Order: sequence, then C-alpha cells, then structure tokens
Amino acid sequence: RDQAFAFCYEAVLAGWRQAGAALSFFSPLADEAPDAGADAIYLPGGYPELHAGRLAANQNYLAGIRSAAQAGSWVYGECGGYMALGDGLIDSDGTRHAMAGLLPLETSFSDPRRALGYRAVELLADTPFAARGAQFRGHEFHYAAITHEGAAPPLFRSANSGGRDLGENGAVVGKIFGSFIHLIDRR
Repeated sequence: RDQAFAFCYEAVLAGWRQAGAALSFFSPLADEAPDAGADAIYLPGGYPELHAGRLAANQNYLAGIRSAAQAGSWVYGECGGYMALGDGLIDSDGTRHAMAGLLPLETSFSDPRRALGYRAVELLADTPFAARGAQFRGHEFHYAAITHEGAAPPLFRSANSGGRDLGENGAVVGKIFGSFIHLIDRR
C-alpha cells in the first residue's frame, strides 16, 4: 500500500474480490507503475498534497498510469486519487505540481475549504462497479478546492445526509473517472 493513497474501506476491496476481481497493489510514492495487465486501476483517497513534489517527479508511476489509460484500462480516483488524476495540485505553500493529466481539473490547498459529511450519490455514468443510476452511500472529507475544471461529464449527483441536493460532482473522461466522494456501500 502507499502512504499517499492509503484511505480505502476494506469492505470495498472485499466486495471487489467477491465479484471476482484479482487485486494487485502498487506504490506511486515508490515510483511503481500499476500492473500493465490490469483491467482497472483504483487510486484511493489519502494525502497526495503532502507528497505532491515526489508524485510529480515519479515518471514510472505517471507513465504507467497514462499508458494504462491509453490502453483502455478503467482508471478510478477517489478524493486524493481524484486530485492525482487531474492536471495539477497546488500545495499549501502555493506551489503547483503537475499530476497525471487524465482528468481536466486542478485542485488547491492554498486557500483550504473543508467539505465534510456523509453523502448519498447516484452514478451518472456506467462504470466497472455499477451501471448508471446505481446509488451508493459515501462520505466526503477534504480541504481542497477545485480551482479549474474543464469540460467533462459529472460522475455523481449527490445529496447530504439530510437529503439536501449538492448537485453534480466528479468527472468522467472515457474510462477515466473520479470524485471527492469516498464510496462506502450500495444503497
């Protein structure tokens, strides 16, 4: 497992195993590329902002994830993984670090904005783990702000735990998708 992307519910991984997925792990911080034969890649949440300089410099990791995306693998980023799939990440010191460039967004920690709470989400796109319309419970916890967001269809429509509509969020570009929402389970 990787220190920059360490936040993942074990129940989610267990569910994927029960569905027949063979899981293998790689470390972006150790400049490891994902398995070249992977059908799908998952970058979970974590703290890429604490390691942004190293991640931006790790060419094996970046080339591997870009190559997998070009080869047609599904690539999913959740919270910290979502930020790492974007074009850039601005750390709390205001330094911009180039990320994977697979999703059209840039995030920043230079003016932190907290988002915290449980979420009810509906998928707005077909994914390997569920079809459009599937509903999940999840949570959102981050201090990042999206400072630039290019044109891409949203991944989810979300509501808070009280049912208040929070609108659309996340991004989908072909088989690459992500959002700030940490999925917990299906509703």
